[in-house]
Amino acid sequence: MNQPENFADAPKLPRDEGGPVFAEPWQAQAFALAVKLSEQGYFTWKEWSAELAAELKAAEARGEPDDGTHYYEHWLATLERLVTRKGLTDPAALLQRKQDWADAYRHTPHGKPVVLKSPSC
Repeated sequence: MNQPENFADAPKLPRDEGGPVFAEPWQAQAFALAVKLSEQGYFTWKEWSAELAAELKAAEARGEPDDGTHYYEHWLATLERLVTRKGLTDPAALLQRKQDWADAYRHTPHGKPVVLKSPSC
């Protein structure tokens, strides 16, 4: 298994004494997807950590604040880049999926769960 036991290799991972912490459900989902793909051998955790570190360094170079509020946005950008590079999806399919979710979100009544009616990919 490629997943680290305590995620110590994940740069700047928000955590408390119980482990990783998430402000939004999508953050936990992106986290779980990266862990699962690593467990399944699509990339090593060392590779993941290096890619995430590069993403965080690029954000710093762009002048983005390092206050942790955008950590999982960087996590997601890293995940998108890796799954595209590894051939698990392509940029067009990824873009279509994002558009499908945005459309579903815009057409979901307040307080109801967002559900895709018919995935495009």
